[in-house]
Amino acid sequence: MDQTFRQSLQESTIHGNDQFPFGAYWRQFNPGAHVVDTHWHKEAEILYCIDGEVLFQIDSEYIPVRAGEAIFIDGGDIHTGLAQGDKGCSFCAMVFDFGMLASAHYDSVQEEFIVPFQERKAAFPRLITSQTDPRLIDHIQQMIVLSEETPNGYEAAIKGHLFLMLFHASASGRLANRSRSEAADMTRSERLKKVIVHIQNHYQQPIRLRELAALIPMSEGQFCRFFKSMTGQTPMDYINSYRVRQAAELLLRHPEHKISDIALDVGFGHISYFVRVFRKIMNCTPSEYRKKL
Repeated sequence: MDQTFRQSLQESTIHGNDQFPFGAYWRQFNPGAHVVDTHWHKEAEILYCIDGEVLFQIDSEYIPVRAGEAIFIDGGDIHTGLAQGDKGCSFCAMVFDFGMLASAHYDSVQEEFIVPFQERKAAFPRLITSQTDPRLIDHIQQMIVLSEETPNGYEAAIKGHLFLMLFHASASGRLANRSRSEAADMTRSERLKKVIVHIQNHYQQPIRLRELAALIPMSEGQFCRFFKSMTGQTPMDYINSYRVRQAAELLLRHPEHKISDIALDVGFGHISYFVRVFRKIMNCTPSEYRKKL
């Protein structure tokens, strides 16, 4: 795939820094909320469900994750999540560049673990539970505590836990081979990425269903079914969610701007509709959100 194309879709958040490319994030969501909009990033990710339940979709695979369980997402996988149940959910996401474990010299660890991991030939299991992988869960929980408390030297401990996770997964035969070989799944993913790129590049303008369907190409009905199956959202729900996320960022960065101007800047033609959609997604009005900030 063209590199410029991939970069335009890629999440832009910098996780950690060049010396320690590891970031931890705590999130809480109401029932039915989209935990994350459909996206991808080059880094790997471990999401540990603290409370409630989340239904994750990774490419075309659906995986429910309950409190005390974790899910592993390979770098490059398109993923999204939806809070389940009537109490919502909370979780910790740890995003990291696996290259941080690379050896200074090409040794047996690099050959047997790091390179196969980066090639998706020896990855952590997708769903990690205390029943299937108790030691992996223990390491994940300890990394969460370290990320929250950040004691001196915690970076070394984080790397140590990741190395030990590799050891335990290998010793128990739980390393998974997810090298990309399914041509049909790849085609569906590439089609979805093309649509999302278009939305992200044109969200400030009116976007018609027919223009999105023409990108693949499909009929409008086929496209709606395809998009919903891949993201869990209708095309319009996704567009509105993306616009609201951009609006929330503008409310944070530009407190001097009028809410009506921000609504227009992110593609909403009517302020009343913007407020209604914003409240539905963010559980508060734009003005209430600004006051919280």
